[in-house]
Amino acid sequence: MAALKLIFNELHYELVRKISEGGMGLVYEALQHGTGNFAKVVAIKLIREEYSSIPEFQKNFIGEARLVADLIHTNIVQTYHLGLVGGQHFMVMEFVNGVNLEQFIERHRALERAVPIDFAAFIASRVARGLTYAHQKTDRDGHHLNIVHRDVNPKNVMLGYEGDVKLTDFGIAKAFNLMYNEEGKVVPGKDEYCSPEQASYAITDARADLFSLGIVLSELLLARNIFRSDDRLVSRKNVLTMPIPRFSVLRPDIDEKLETILHKTLERDRGKRYQSASDLLTDLEVYLYSDRYGPTNEKLGVYLRELFGQPEPSGALLTNESPPAV
Repeated sequence: MAALKLIFNELHYELVRKISEGGMGLVYEALQHGTGNFAKVVAIKLIREEYSSIPEFQKNFIGEARLVADLIHTNIVQTYHLGLVGGQHFMVMEFVNGVNLEQFIERHRALERAVPIDFAAFIASRVARGLTYAHQKTDRDGHHLNIVHRDVNPKNVMLGYEGDVKLTDFGIAKAFNLMYNEEGKVVPGKDEYCSPEQASYAITDARADLFSLGIVLSELLLARNIFRSDDRLVSRKNVLTMPIPRFSVLRPDIDEKLETILHKTLERDRGKRYQSASDLLTDLEVYLYSDRYGPTNEKLGVYLRELFGQPEPSGALLTNESPPAV
C-alpha cells in the first residue's frame, strides 16, 4: 500500500485505510486535499491490478463511472471523478459514514432483535426512490438510458449514521451504450437476490430490480433470505419455483397491507409485478404515512446510532463500505 499511497499523494489524495475488498476491486477511505488546508473525506474505488489490463473489466469500470456521474440523487452514492494511476483505473466516490444493510441485518441477528417493520419498509421505500430516479434517467439529449441495476442486495445499500439510505455499486448495471453486457449468456448479480428473468438468462428490464428489492425487504423482515441455499444452483432454482410464503405466518406483526406489497413485488410474472419503482414507492409510502406519523431519516439515524453504539453526529461526511463500530 505504501507505493500506492505515494502515487495518490501526488494527486492530492491521502489514503487513510482500506475499507472494503472484493474479488475484483478495492475501496479505500481517503482525504482529498486542496488549497488552504481544504480536506474532504472521500472513498476511492480501484480495480485490482491483475484485472486492470483486461479490456472487459476496464470497459465495465469506465462504464460504471460514466453512468453514475450523472446519477445525482440523495438515495444514490455519488461518484465525483474517474482517473488512471499506475495503470489502474480509480473512482472517487462519496464516503458514507455508516454500515451496509447486510451489517444492519447481522447486527439485529446478533442481538436477537427483529428489524422494526416501519424501518424495514422505510429503507425499502428509499431504495425504491433511488431506483425510480435511475430507471427514469435520460442522457443529455433526452434519450432514455434504460438503466437496470441488476445487483440490488443488502451489501449494495448503505445506511449513514445520520439516517441516509443510499444505493451503490452499479458495476454490473446495464444501460444503453454505457455498460458491457452479456445478458442471456451469464446470470448478473447474486443468485439468491436475482429476479426470475436473471435466473433464467432472460433479457431484463427495470422490473427485475423490483423483484430483488422485494427479496431485500423480506430479508429485513425475516432476518433471512428465503431463497438462499449453500448451492448457487439451488438458490437460483428457488427463485424460479419455490412457493412464496405467507409472510404474516412467519412474522405475525406483518399486516395484510404489507403482505400484499411483498407478494406483488415478488410476482414471478413481471406483467403482474409492480410495473415501476415509482408505483412500489407510492404503495410503501401510503403504507407508512396514510394513518400515522411514520419513520424519517432522522428517526432512522437515531435508531442506527443506538444499534451500533455510535455517538451523535459531529458533521462527518458520508463511505462506501465502512464497517460498524461494535
